Amino acid sequence: MAYDSKLASRVRLGLRGTRGLTEMESFGGIGFLVRGNMACGVIGPDLLVRVGPAAHEEAMQAKGAKPFVIGGRASKGWVLVEPASVRTPAALQRWVARGLEFARSLPAK
Repeated sequence: MAYDSKLASRVRLGLRGTRGLTEMESFGGIGFLVRGNMACGVIGPDLLVRVGPAAHEEAMQAKGAKPFVIGGRASKGWVLVEPASVRTPAALQRWVARGLEFARSLPAK
């Protein structure tokens, strides 16, 4: 599955200057990691955000949020966000910041 390279470029721009940032292809898309922990990524047309299990239900209430299903199961702590909900730079940055916050809360790998 190809991912939206324009969205990936926008995410990359929003992450510019983040210490410990790396990229890797995963889940058929591209992931952005901080100190070895996934923060967010792009799968197909959607933004993938790692919010963590404690923030999962709250994140799922946001407009455009849907479960991230892998192997037939929804992954708690991970949310896909539809393109319309990250159309503006501010909306995208809010989601990216959520992913960064959770990734930074984890020990470095």
